[in-house]
Amino acid sequence: MNSIPNSAGFTLAGGKIGVLVIHGFTGSPVTVKPWAEFFNQQGYTVSTPCLPGHGTTWQEMNESNWQDWYKKVEQAFIELQNTCTRIFIAGFSMGGALALKLAQIRGSEIEGLILLNASIHDRRFILKLTPLLKYIVPSIKKGPTDIAKPHPPKHSYGRTPLKALDSLRMLWKSVEKDLYLIDLPLLVAYSDNDHAVDPENSFTIVDNVSSADIREVVFDKSFHNVPLDYDLDILNFESKSFIEDVLAGKLKRSSEFSDLDLVDAEFDSIVSSLSLDESAPTTYLDQLDQIEVTERFVPPNPKPIKLDSMQRFSISLLLASGLYLVTYLITDFEIFGSWPAVLGILGSIATIIWRTARAEDNFDDGTSL
Repeated sequence: MNSIPNSAGFTLAGGKIGVLVIHGFTGSPVTVKPWAEFFNQQGYTVSTPCLPGHGTTWQEMNESNWQDWYKKVEQAFIELQNTCTRIFIAGFSMGGALALKLAQIRGSEIEGLILLNASIHDRRFILKLTPLLKYIVPSIKKGPTDIAKPHPPKHSYGRTPLKALDSLRMLWKSVEKDLYLIDLPLLVAYSDNDHAVDPENSFTIVDNVSSADIREVVFDKSFHNVPLDYDLDILNFESKSFIEDVLAGKLKRSSEFSDLDLVDAEFDSIVSSLSLDESAPTTYLDQLDQIEVTERFVPPNPKPIKLDSMQRFSISLLLASGLYLVTYLITDFEIFGSWPAVLGILGSIATIIWRTARAEDNFDDGTSL
C-alpha cells in the first residue's frame, strides 16, 4: 500500500557533478522534488532516494530505524560515485541529520553540504517520554503541513510513528555529538517561521562544526518545507551559488588551509585593529606593547583585617579553650570535664567568622533563581 502519490525515489541523469538530495522524517521525495529538479537543470546528476518506511504507511515506517535510513543514503551515495567525480549532499530536515552523519563517516569523499532546516535535536520535554510512549500508543496525529503556500501536494504522513521517532532521537544524539568532525564547506539555510524544526538546530550546527567556510541563508516567507513554499527561488539560487563557489575553489574545507594561511589570518586580524600611521602618536608596535602591559597579571593587594573587641575576645577564648582541652587530655584535671573547652572552641570560631564578614557582604551573588 502506498499512501503518498508519486513518492518513489528517482535519479536524474546529468554531468560529472552529482547531488544527493535527502528528504525528511515521515516525508518522501515529493517534498524535495522541485529542489532536485533544479539541480538537474544546472547539469548535475541528481539522486533522490525514498528512505525505508517512507512513502508507504506510517505503520511500515514504525518497522524501520535510523540505521535503515542511513544505509539507503550511503547506498545512493556509492551509486552516484560510479558516474560522478565530485558529489554534494543536500539534506532537508531529518535529511540534514543523515547528510551530516554521512559526512562524519565519508567526509573526504564529499565536496560540500547544503543543509535546509536540518534537525539534530528537539529540546522539548515531551520528546523525552518517547521511549515509554512508543509502547503505549503506536503513533500520534500530526498538525497541518508546515507550508505557508496554499494547496501543497500530499507529501508526508498524517501521523507520527513513535517507534520511528524514538529511533530518530538516537540519530540526533549521534550526529550532534560528532559535529566537530565536519570540516566541509557548508550552506546552512533555515526558516525564521519554522513550526516543525526550531532554527536553534541550525545555530547548533554552525557553532559546533569545524568548517572554515559556512554560509547562512534565512527564509522569512516560507515555513518548514521550503522546496514547496514561497522561497524556492531563493533556495535554488543560493544552492547554485554555493556549489559553483566550491567547485571554483572559493570555499574550502578546513584541512585545505595551510598553517601559513592560519598564521597570516591571525596576524591580519590583530593588525587590522591597530594603527599603521606613523604620523600618529603611537605605531602598531607601540600598541602591541601596550596590549602586553594591559593584559599582564596584577596580583591583588588585600587590605589588612581590623579586629573589633568581640573578635579579639573570641580569639582569646579560643586560645584559652584550646589550652584547657590540652591540659584536660594530658593531665588528671577533670573539674568540669571536656565540654566547656568544646563549647568554647566552637563558639569562638563561629563568632570570629560572623564578625569577620563585612557588613556589605549579604552573600548575594547577583543572580536570582
